[in-house]
Amino acid sequence: RMPVYLNVYDLSPINGYMYWVGLGMFHSGIEVHGVEYSFGAHDFSSSGVFEVIPRSCPGYTFRKAMVLGSTELSAGDVRELIERMSIAYTGDSYHLILRNCNHFTNEVSLRLTGCAIPGWVNRLANIGMCSFGSCIMCYRLRV
Repeated sequence: RMPVYLNVYDLSPINGYMYWVGLGMFHSGIEVHGVEYSFGAHDFSSSGVFEVIPRSCPGYTFRKAMVLGSTELSAGDVRELIERMSIAYTGDSYHLILRNCNHFTNEVSLRLTGCAIPGWVNRLANIGMCSFGSCIMCYRLRV
């Protein structure tokens, strides 16, 4: 069994204050078998999934790593899973509120460990879904 980590990064220095009240703007990646996988935006219909050296994603400040559980998948099986998922996670499908890096890491975590990422990591996006007169329930009913 191989541990699966969620690596969380700060997107803004204001997280130093917001974190303590359960809010913040975070980037996240899943680390397993010594590789960190994440998802980001670009203007093309090719994959937005990328890999980096764990806990060193460029452009972000590393905050913390958390063990989410473990997986019995080999490194090759994990890479195959990520490659299959990357077809759906194209750079031009990225959306700050509806489909961001934290949505990706949550789906990877569920597939590898059966556990979701902690709610606070993507709380600000979830709050965004409730703004402008819509709500999470209404959003889910429309989909």
